[in-house]
Amino acid sequence: MTVSGPGTPEPRPADPGASSVEQLRKDGNELFKCGDYEGALTAYTQALGLGATPQDQAILHRNRAACHLKLEDYDKAETEASKAIEKDGGDVKALYRRSQALEKLGRLDQAVLDLQRCVSLEPKNKVFQEALRNIAGQIQEKVGYMSSTDSKVEQMFQILLDPQEKGTEKKQKASQNLVVLAREDAGAEKIFRSNGVQLLQRLLDTGEPDLMLAALRTLVGICSEHQSRTVATLSVLGTRRVVSILGVENQAVSLAACHLLQVMFDALKEGVKKGFRGKEGAIIVDPARELKVLISNLLELLTEVGVSGQGRDSALTLLIKVVPRKSPKDPNNSLTLWVIDQGLKKILEVGGSVQDPPGELTVTANSRMSASILLSKLFDDLKCDAERENFHRLCENYIKSWFEGQGLAGKLRALQTVSCLLQGPCDAGNRALELSGVMESVIALCASEQEQEQLVAVEALIHAAGKARRASFITANGVSLLKDLYRRGEKDSIRIRALVGLCKLGSAGGTDFSMKQFAEGSTLKLAKQCRKWLCNDQIDAGTRRWAVEGLAYLTFDADVKEGFVEDEAALKALFQLSKSEERSVLFAVASALVNCTNSYDYEEPDPKMVELAKYAKQHVPEQHPKDKPSFVRARVKKLLAAGVVSAMTCMVKTESPVLTSSCRELLSRVFLALVEEFEDRGTVVAQGGGKALLPLALEGTDVGQTKAAQALAKLTITSNPEMTFPGERIYEVVRPLVSLLHLNCSGLQNFEALMALTNLAGISERLRQKILKERAVPMIEGYMFEEHEMIRRAATECMCNLAMSTEVQDLFEATGSDRLKLLVLYSGEDDELLRRAAAGGLAMLTSTRPSLCSRIPQVTTHWLEILQALLLSPNQELQHRGAVVVLNMVEASSEIASTLMESEMLEILSVLAKGKESPVMRAAAACLGKAVEYGLIRPSQDGK
Repeated sequence: MTVSGPGTPEPRPADPGASSVEQLRKDGNELFKCGDYEGALTAYTQALGLGATPQDQAILHRNRAACHLKLEDYDKAETEASKAIEKDGGDVKALYRRSQALEKLGRLDQAVLDLQRCVSLEPKNKVFQEALRNIAGQIQEKVGYMSSTDSKVEQMFQILLDPQEKGTEKKQKASQNLVVLAREDAGAEKIFRSNGVQLLQRLLDTGEPDLMLAALRTLVGICSEHQSRTVATLSVLGTRRVVSILGVENQAVSLAACHLLQVMFDALKEGVKKGFRGKEGAIIVDPARELKVLISNLLELLTEVGVSGQGRDSALTLLIKVVPRKSPKDPNNSLTLWVIDQGLKKILEVGGSVQDPPGELTVTANSRMSASILLSKLFDDLKCDAERENFHRLCENYIKSWFEGQGLAGKLRALQTVSCLLQGPCDAGNRALELSGVMESVIALCASEQEQEQLVAVEALIHAAGKARRASFITANGVSLLKDLYRRGEKDSIRIRALVGLCKLGSAGGTDFSMKQFAEGSTLKLAKQCRKWLCNDQIDAGTRRWAVEGLAYLTFDADVKEGFVEDEAALKALFQLSKSEERSVLFAVASALVNCTNSYDYEEPDPKMVELAKYAKQHVPEQHPKDKPSFVRARVKKLLAAGVVSAMTCMVKTESPVLTSSCRELLSRVFLALVEEFEDRGTVVAQGGGKALLPLALEGTDVGQTKAAQALAKLTITSNPEMTFPGERIYEVVRPLVSLLHLNCSGLQNFEALMALTNLAGISERLRQKILKERAVPMIEGYMFEEHEMIRRAATECMCNLAMSTEVQDLFEATGSDRLKLLVLYSGEDDELLRRAAAGGLAMLTSTRPSLCSRIPQVTTHWLEILQALLLSPNQELQHRGAVVVLNMVEASSEIASTLMESEMLEILSVLAKGKESPVMRAAAACLGKAVEYGLIRPSQDGK
């Protein structure tokens, strides 16, 4: 018996009593052969639900195991194979498939037992023998590795814990080796089983930064993707102890602790999803409880005195990543509700703290923004009005507790908290503004003589200015006040904030040229002052950030955009600030760049609707003359010359919650504008734009990911992908490009994605396999029927490059497939480029799969005319591709050769064979030579 591989579901003689089961199984087999593994799974599942016999059930379960192996879901593959074995203990195919799944899961000891059983059932089967040799080698290698590391682990800890070795090179090398060892799962397991966690605890207790870093990085390896080791580690070290390391003053140690906690959260959350099981398959303590204990400790850390500002920011970052649901499709938001009940006040306390002068809690310039983002994420994760009402109530009660009966200090704290809410969940901020006396206090404190009081009040006024509910109140009471503060203020910190408030109010018309809020020239004066403050490096970064905020609003005006891009000093200052520690400036920088490049969404109004609106005396938005394409292109070139790409690349690398999905979308929009012109793409690639676009295309809003993917497509089309995306990065490009093939994308995006995938598919088999794995083939096939000729042509070219893969060749060879027919017909189309692509695909397929040659005459009665037209084409490329197809057909079968030689093809080949030396001449001569060999024709007397 010959065993088919894991990807070959087997047929079975039909059972007269189960025709529907048999049909579904056959349907599943066909879908599997076409590469539609999920469709095959569905068919097999439906068959199982129709009362299949035990024998049928065994076959269906092992077929499902084959599907899961292809989909790389090895847990399910093992489960399905086990079900098949339960029905039939001697099912050798199910045993083999389970051994493959177990091997992928790292359970080699169990996999070898299944393979030994396979060999005992079929001793002569070479596939089983080879698999058993391979897995035995892996086990032997693992045993040798484990035994050799035993003494090494012990030696490393002895060196690290020896007080005599303090600060020596030997100690440094030992710590590095320990970290490297822990990166491999076998090494991490060895350290763990060698009492490693207790020894690492001793390293943490030394308080020496280098030893603490080594311990934390080693713990990352131990806990990575392993929930039982994670729970054990937390049990030994103590959750409180691990979390407290976040708050140390040493920034490197704090960040390492943050990384460790992220790894622990990932392991525990994976455990919750899998129902208390980790990859090691052990039943452990409820990970959901451990998760809550960790989160509870992080919430406690937020308001602890003595914790560093960096540590507080890291705690907020972890909460942002861990608590809210990743997808609205997940119905369970219980963790968010629990955090709101247990820790909302603590988050608001950080959001209401001030950096300067230092308060009771140490915070950084980014702490309040991080708190705002966390609050926004929590609010967005709520599902119903009752949950949102509870959030509002808790926020309002907290603000009232400070506002009422706490004196001036309490009012300042309350207003600072309102500002925090306005930057985050603005609905909650709006509700807070409606509280009795809040807005009146803002106006009153703006006139205070104390700088700190003025700062708090002016910032609250600025954040409130963008909220529609308070717009009329602020316009009536705030504009004159802001103007007065700007003109007469003695402190730049106050004047710059007042200026931003004016900028915000002055940009209410957006890009509408006809909706000017200020008198002619006033906007330009405000922008000039913003640029002046931005360039003044004597002012601290936190204050200069407000100048960028002002420009983010003012650059809606095209005159301001033009002046800004002409100011090289201002651009340089902007880019330097974007690379600084002042992370809260990122959104404002991105907004200003979107405005300067006009990369916001804009649709040209319908002329008929404009006329109708004028007739009805309705307002019609007008575009500024300097927002026309020629001006935008000039601005883009100036930004590129100033180094905008390197600045944006640094922004994308930011490990901060401030880089929100909305901020990512803005950066994606700017990148797409920068690569619009062909000649600018080299500059973008040279400054690292390709690398920066990858994370933007994989994470963020749907719009942002699509824009970044389109920018990647443009770069892939016009540059060498291996240079643009060196190393393993080139494989990361495939998924974003495939996402552009979905029907919700525009025709241009579909076309550019197909062109980019064509380039990638022509580079290597590994890239073609990656494209297949992303399930792009069915979508590409769909576009081969597209009405738009350029999209149809691009899809055909892409498919022809993919045809170099055996999986795609199998699709063309599959029984009942019309794919070959389509290529033959396209080879006879009027569109020369489409003909070239289709003929190239035919040449490739008939070379690699001779069986297809005999099917060409069956797909259409016009096949001979199409081939003759290719050979008679004035285009040398088309001639060559046609000649190769004909040569492959002649070599494949004497019957086909006979048909060809009995037609006008003989005369055409004879003429081509007498032509000048060329690939076409050689192919034609080879055809005639083969015909002579078959005895279909005779050479002329001169032997030609």
